[in-house]
Amino acid sequence: MEMGSQIAVPVKETFFISHGSPMLSIDDSLPARHFLKCFKQKVFTQKPNSILVISGHWETSEPTVNCITGLNDTIYDFYGFPEQMYQLKYQAPGAPKLAKRVKELLKSSGFNRVHEDNNRGLDHGAWVPLMLMYPEADIPVCQLSVQTKRDGTHHFNIGKALAPLKEEGVLIVGSGSATHNLRALRNTAGVASWAMDFDNWLKESLVNGRYEDVNNYMTKAPCAKIAHPWPDHLYPIHVAMGAAGENAKAELIHHSWSNHALSYASYKFESQPK
Repeated sequence: MEMGSQIAVPVKETFFISHGSPMLSIDDSLPARHFLKCFKQKVFTQKPNSILVISGHWETSEPTVNCITGLNDTIYDFYGFPEQMYQLKYQAPGAPKLAKRVKELLKSSGFNRVHEDNNRGLDHGAWVPLMLMYPEADIPVCQLSVQTKRDGTHHFNIGKALAPLKEEGVLIVGSGSATHNLRALRNTAGVASWAMDFDNWLKESLVNGRYEDVNNYMTKAPCAKIAHPWPDHLYPIHVAMGAAGENAKAELIHHSWSNHALSYASYKFESQPK
């Protein structure tokens, strides 16, 4: 049932999930896959009214929500992977009421141009982790885009505007990657030093509440440009961080690596009493 059609149990947490490679959908050797499969048993046991996903795989010049009546389509926005991955489907219901609420909250917070897309389904940044977290596909899902020509503070402010959704029983999930340089991936053992340096900086900044530094990661973090040649996969963390509240406590809830430089670090942001 979508928000507004049942009693809302407030949600205290927001999440950032590093979804890494699309192989997460089928590869049992990836520890992050097992972490996500246990998500609703061990990490977040409350069943939300609906889910808002901010994925690094949907880039628009201005904030846009998918406003789908009926079931979300499954978008296969990856190439050259095993054929079985193109047979997977995650047909979660759309969340048109949530989409319109997202638009309303953003516009009332000064984001003057916010758009609806009535056709776009869920890209793999949304459906791959959700397929593992909520395999029944029975929770309505809405997706929100990122703006790669804007900065971290812009996305943090988007999150702040969306914070009231938590009181309405909405689970807010940023889906990206703690490090994301696809040209640097290798099938070799060990972890690239630059990836480790950025990943450690991100963890220390988050758990110590240095959110302003994370907003300005390009000037504050070591190896920022090589860890994220483009910002699309980090901006979802800014939205999750902003939606949790300024004094929210961050916790690293999963950490693993693949392909020499791809971090699966995932975080929980828990709102604190005022």
